Amino acid sequence: MSEHLSFLWRGHRLELLGAKAVWDPLQRLLLVADLHLGKAELFQAHGVPLPSDGDAATFNALIALAHRWQPREVLVLGDLIHGRLGLTGELRQKIQALPELLGCPLTLIAGNHERGSWLEGLMQQPSSRRGPLWLSHGPEPLPPGGSALLQLCGHLHPVATIGGRSDRLRLPCFVHHAEAQRLVLPAFGTLTGGHPCEAHHQRWLVADGSIVAWLKPLPPGRAPHHRG
Repeated sequence: MSEHLSFLWRGHRLELLGAKAVWDPLQRLLLVADLHLGKAELFQAHGVPLPSDGDAATFNALIALAHRWQPREVLVLGDLIHGRLGLTGELRQKIQALPELLGCPLTLIAGNHERGSWLEGLMQQPSSRRGPLWLSHGPEPLPPGGSALLQLCGHLHPVATIGGRSDRLRLPCFVHHAEAQRLVLPAFGTLTGGHPCEAHHQRWLVADGSIVAWLKPLPPGRAPHHRG
């Protein structure tokens, strides 16, 4: 296992990080998706007693990544926040302070959880191109003339199940959909769920800051074999 593994797209190298982020060394971009800040506060507003310390861990992890890789820009591929009800005054102040803490501009590609919310000093951007990359919140068709682009997105919160029967473990993962020219990032936030991804796509598992390529993609329609 390693802290990062290289992914090559038509000569353009990306580093998949065990910290659930993507580093583009040529463009000096740091990319994450699905932080879902304020999720605990939103659930608390509905009477669900979730602890409020998840956001601090997410903030600290993002700031630590920026300090290590020194990007010229940090891009969030949607769902920076979980919803308007969880957007407290304290959270607004922390988000406003993020660019200074990161040491670079922060760009937000609009996600479905930002709808109806206003974030001071942080405009919600549509899907956009950065070099050979098409950045969006969720899966979508590539733009006209974009047949050579690789789409990077989040939204799906992909996880892979390893083990079998009574000894199973679900881990966040990166997923490469070769036919769709799409690389899906795992959710970066601490308080996020996960959805199983299809086994016929290439996957990289992440755990405890490390990343490992997981098996070979299975043919479509073939279920993975688990040993008990």
